[in-house]
Amino acid sequence: MSISMYQASIPVFVRALGNLSHVLGKAAAHAAQHKIDPGVLLAARLYPNMFPLSRQIQIATDMAKGAAARLAGVERPVHEDTEASFDEMQTRIQKTIDFLNSITPAQVDGSEEKTIALTIGGTERQFAGQPYLLHFAIPNVFFHTATAYDILRHNGVELGKPDFIGAA
Repeated sequence: MSISMYQASIPVFVRALGNLSHVLGKAAAHAAQHKIDPGVLLAARLYPNMFPLSRQIQIATDMAKGAAARLAGVERPVHEDTEASFDEMQTRIQKTIDFLNSITPAQVDGSEEKTIALTIGGTERQFAGQPYLLHFAIPNVFFHTATAYDILRHNGVELGKPDFIGAA
């Protein structure tokens, strides 16, 4: 049995972002319980030269919506990257999930060989659709969602692997 480009992308992104939303909910509850300014957690980072939690969330959502849009051949939504609270981050995640859910299998399936061009660090790169999805987009979504999880865990939010993986 084979897996389609749609099956390998949209449901994977929706689940990852849904789990990220769950993790952020636990972070908000932790901040309230321990009287921690949520801005402190949103600005937290694992190392000084790494992006803070807020940027990890922004990049995870950008990667998911960008990949879906490129594979489906539709305009990708733009977020202004101005979120400054857990509620605003949750709204961004939900808007991204809503966009992902608007993409149909017919829009993505068959995009294995589609040329995907993007500029990274000032350099244009081109991928075929399937390698773009499997070797660039999915790893990036999981890198940034895992880093967000790690930042929160490092800052004392009670999280476990099931929070990141989600329910079976």
